[in-house]
Amino acid sequence: MTTNNTQKTLVLGLGNVIMGDEGVGVHVVRALAQKPLPPSVECLDGGTGGFVLLGPLQNADRVVLIDAAADGNPIGTVTRTTPRFSRDYPPTLTAHDIGVKDLLDAFYMGGGTREVILYAITIDPQQPISMDLSETVLTAAQVAEFQIREELMSLA
Repeated sequence: MTTNNTQKTLVLGLGNVIMGDEGVGVHVVRALAQKPLPPSVECLDGGTGGFVLLGPLQNADRVVLIDAAADGNPIGTVTRTTPRFSRDYPPTLTAHDIGVKDLLDAFYMGGGTREVILYAITIDPQQPISMDLSETVLTAAQVAEFQIREELMSLA
């Protein structure tokens, strides 16, 4: 691994953008990719990518995941956690090819020891098919984008 200020950080947004709020992670990472970020930061739209995302995860020194969660918090809650094991992650939604927990289990079993930070945005899992975020989740996405960008800039 490299020194702290040149560590490669992967910002990975997950979700299915045709499922409305379930795609919030992708919306956030796309917005972040349009902002000035340190050169050591790579933004990746992971969509519903599944195990194909193991490579980018393993090539990063630090990982920031952004995903929708059905975790019992009020809709629009942005939660930042640094879970140590996949079982520590809140329930995310099932519109992905595989769940975040499955992806992280494979990552950890393959020797993944990088720092992983999860930004989970609470949504209502019962929603119509839509390419747009609800007003509440759009506001939460903007909050998450701001918080993540501030964190990334502080690492530079």
